[in-house]
Amino acid sequence: MSTAAVNAAFEHPALFYRSEQEYIDETLAFVRTGLAAGEPVAVAVPGPNLELIRTGLGEDAEGLLFLDMTQAGRNPGRIIPKVLRGFADAHPDGRVRIIGEPIWASRNAVEYPACAQHEALINAAFEGRAVTILCPYDEARLDAAVLADARGTHPIVIAAGREEVSDAYDWQAVVARYNEALPAAPDAEIFSFRAEQLPAVRLFTVNQAQRLGLSGERLMDAELAVAELTTNSVIHGGGRGTLAIWSEAGQVVVEVRDGGQMTDPLAGRRPPEHGQIGGRGLILVHYVSDLVRIHTTDSGSTVRFYISL
Repeated sequence: MSTAAVNAAFEHPALFYRSEQEYIDETLAFVRTGLAAGEPVAVAVPGPNLELIRTGLGEDAEGLLFLDMTQAGRNPGRIIPKVLRGFADAHPDGRVRIIGEPIWASRNAVEYPACAQHEALINAAFEGRAVTILCPYDEARLDAAVLADARGTHPIVIAAGREEVSDAYDWQAVVARYNEALPAAPDAEIFSFRAEQLPAVRLFTVNQAQRLGLSGERLMDAELAVAELTTNSVIHGGGRGTLAIWSEAGQVVVEVRDGGQMTDPLAGRRPPEHGQIGGRGLILVHYVSDLVRIHTTDSGSTVRFYISL
């Protein structure tokens, strides 16, 4: 393996499955092993698979947490703090067991880099913790490149009923690979701002988002996210930034570029500590958005968030 060996406390296997029956057999066995050991269990997978597991468990499903990942994990950047840490932190004594399936066949090419980075960052987020997270991958429907990435983000792979150590495990390399430059939209409306223009850039965003079709709670989400990102630009990004806004494939897209550097790969993915003051801006952006893409270099950072109409 090209990075550290499998951590003795944290277990993060990928399950490659090719049929509905194989999916049911492997996931039910995983859940029941945890129940037999007295471990709290959560299941966060796409809706149809959620029902397969719930129905297959029968009475054993009572007391388990079930989450539809197409909703709870629509934005991959929300999964670690809200789904995985949310459950694990609620059960601090002893090992917890989670099935998390964040990548399914209808995930699009814009979403996928954030999904791959999420799977990689799980290893950093739970290093040393007594947590087992099983991540299923539909081997029959997902691209070969996605399955190759899964071998890079999971130290253990279960395939055809056999468990093996992944010789491709290198989660840092996957994070770096998908730290992709985000091309500018040709039809975006642009606003360059400094500290004294923070109210103006927020009003600009609201007006443009309304023009593009956002309203109600979704408009408030966009306004909140912009307030957090533009303030971060002024405080941490060199005192200035550039905001762009446009519509794309049924979503309003907002991007903030500045001169700040993001050196913490888990920025925005750690739940705030009790009584914590500050440091909540990026996690709030993840919570209110349907997708967040980030590109960071030594010369600056770009945060792009998507809100569906």
